[in-house]
Amino acid sequence: MKNTLIAPSMLSADFSNLKRDIEMINSSNADLFHLDIMDGVFVPNISYGFPVIKSIAKYAQKPLDAHLMIVNPDRYIEEFCKIGVEYLSVHIEACTHLHRTLQNISSFGVKAGVAINPHTSVSSLEEIIDFAHFILVMSVNPGFGGQSFIETSYRKIDQIKELITKRGLSVLIEVDGGVNKENAPLLIDSGADILVAGNSVFGSNDPLVAINQLKGYI
Repeated sequence: MKNTLIAPSMLSADFSNLKRDIEMINSSNADLFHLDIMDGVFVPNISYGFPVIKSIAKYAQKPLDAHLMIVNPDRYIEEFCKIGVEYLSVHIEACTHLHRTLQNISSFGVKAGVAINPHTSVSSLEEIIDFAHFILVMSVNPGFGGQSFIETSYRKIDQIKELITKRGLSVLIEVDGGVNKENAPLLIDSGADILVAGNSVFGSNDPLVAINQLKGYI
């Protein structure tokens, strides 16, 4: 049975009870802490920065997965890597020299990811996928939590999986946006390896059960 990784998005956590929610994830069957970093420029929203990330890192007992939805992410890569992030993704739409950016991330021993927006074609990955550890497929338009899943994302995941298989790579596919217990099995069947879930976890009456449902345990 495939071991799909579940990455609850801390953007949906209760920031007035952040330590409580961190400890809940620590005690759950989730695998990663997903951090949505937004600058109000690349996306029309602002999330949180290094002070909050350092607080999460202090208590998190599972790897941190940071998704940079910001312009000129190269300015901050070293700081993210040194803060203890283990997965770090940048947007193909935001990087002028993406190969160099991925090399920089990898030089810190951090898994380098390429995030692509819903409108971005899979063909844009052909010259860069060999240098990535994972591809982050946005299945909503980035910027806000709680959006509905874009159904054409299944096709995009299929295409990326086909490209990975054709190249003989071990690149993972991460999916972020509108993930829930209903579409999780379909996403996994399409080739998703990591599922990011915000509202479907933190908005649940029982987040631990919600995580187990996404994992396919129940």
